[in-house]
Amino acid sequence: MATMKAIRIHRFGGPEVMAVEGVPVPEPAGDEILLRVHAASVNPVDYKIRQGKFVGADKLPIALGRDASGTVEKTGPAQRELRRGDALYAMPGFDRGAFAEYVILKANEAARKPERSSHVEAASVPLAGLTAWQGLFDHGGLKEGQRVLIHGGVGGVGHLAVQFAKAKGARVFTTVSRDDLDFVRELGADEAIDYKAQRFETVAHDVDVVFDLIGGETQERSWTVLKRGGILVSTVGQPPREKAAQHGVRTASFMALPNATQLATIGRLIDDGKVRPHIAATFPFAEAAAAEEQLEHGHVRGKIVLRLVD
Repeated sequence: MATMKAIRIHRFGGPEVMAVEGVPVPEPAGDEILLRVHAASVNPVDYKIRQGKFVGADKLPIALGRDASGTVEKTGPAQRELRRGDALYAMPGFDRGAFAEYVILKANEAARKPERSSHVEAASVPLAGLTAWQGLFDHGGLKEGQRVLIHGGVGGVGHLAVQFAKAKGARVFTTVSRDDLDFVRELGADEAIDYKAQRFETVAHDVDVVFDLIGGETQERSWTVLKRGGILVSTVGQPPREKAAQHGVRTASFMALPNATQLATIGRLIDDGKVRPHIAATFPFAEAAAAEEQLEHGHVRGKIVLRLVD
């Protein structure tokens, strides 16, 4: 039986529980796809899973990694659209980790890789991109001409959200640190707010959508910037509905779901030059633990990516 390398955990804990192991290469069934992974990016969900969140101990051992870009190695007997060598990018489900030389993809998880993106660039997009897209448009209902405040516009999700909102024709406000003001302006932000030097409430007002990637006090102060009927969308827990009712606004909290159609749309925006993923750093596959530590404890613009194929 053919084997591959995968980074798995057998118990929850710090980076030391991550191990490169030899495991069988999985076999695609139905319309599934076996992807040869060229690059995989690191997300906060990876170290949270490693710490014991989202996945129960009964699911261990498990491979980490929720983003992949690579080429089709093999397809299941019902897959009619893809062929060996096709370049895809995808967000695999929790049950299949992309920190591996090969990963099984469901048909609704993958889209063709943007042509102008390298595998490293493409691997940075799926989870963060789908989180930004679904937060702004599926849950937030953001439309052309509306105003959006994005808290944390410099991170993996935030820097894509700024670009998606601008491409939609919204007026974009975002909170970042002083060193990141020019960065988010280059991404298209209309108002870049230094959250340490300015109170965002004095800059943003009559906002249709607040996209909250921070939580805590930042979320608490966000109610007053929303116009009546607006919505606060959060990736960090359900905002208090009673507070929303007091201010005449709505709330939403969500986790991103795989969506091949949305990935294809995002890919077209990248190929059209309207969206540009930013890579903060790349690491060799074997240094995934160091990559996770940098993401968890460092200040990261955009995404960190693991290289499996040079």
